Amino acid sequence: MRQPMVAGNWKLNGSRKMVHELLGDLLSGLSDGHAAEVAICPPYVYLHEAMTRLEGSRVALGAQDVSAEDEGAYTGEVSAPMLSDVGCRYVIVGHSERRSLYHETDEIVAHKFQAVNRAGLCPILCVGESLEERNAGVTEAVVARQLDAVVELLGAETVSRAVIAYEPVWAIGTGLTASPEQAQAVHAYIRGRLAAAGAKPDQTRLLYGGSVKPDNAAELFAMPDIDGGLIGGASLQAEAFLAICNAA
Repeated sequence: MRQPMVAGNWKLNGSRKMVHELLGDLLSGLSDGHAAEVAICPPYVYLHEAMTRLEGSRVALGAQDVSAEDEGAYTGEVSAPMLSDVGCRYVIVGHSERRSLYHETDEIVAHKFQAVNRAGLCPILCVGESLEERNAGVTEAVVARQLDAVVELLGAETVSRAVIAYEPVWAIGTGLTASPEQAQAVHAYIRGRLAAAGAKPDQTRLLYGGSVKPDNAAELFAMPDIDGGLIGGASLQAEAFLAICNAA
């Protein structure tokens, strides 16, 4: 059985005070026997602070992005070995904001995935379509293109050992959420595409990301192919994030 997972993406939010208070509330609110794996992904500058706060706990640390290179003259970049060195276990790659705002192509995302995998960390690969693409009926084609770029570089078996997050771009920070049935359909498609490529898709955890809140989390997570969530805004509020974790 796939272990449920809830990962919080803080995006460009945070302070040292917030790290201590939010993680303190999170750690005190999670029971020792909690079924879901929980991870948080703060901005780079707070990774060490968060790692110190989480040390010895059951909450994993992740990063929001990574360089495709391990070392060299790439001013401002942060490599996967560096992230491993400060205690990260997960790294988000291909988030829709990286794709849209920073023009990261499927090829760039695939090489970032490769760098994370090379460092022994677990990538959280984000895939998803815009509102225009959904309205045009090309959701599956878009998701397939994004997924296939990584499969072609690294092989389906390697990709199936990662975490994949379906995040419809039209539902991120908009208050809109894919219905459980809409989200399930895409998750099932992803699992089926991995199987067709020769992977063992039942071992892959598929997360849903897109305005997940305490009042819709349980219904989303009840779908057979949704194994948890990649949470944005709600992960900045301990009470809301804990409720979502409990729903998983």
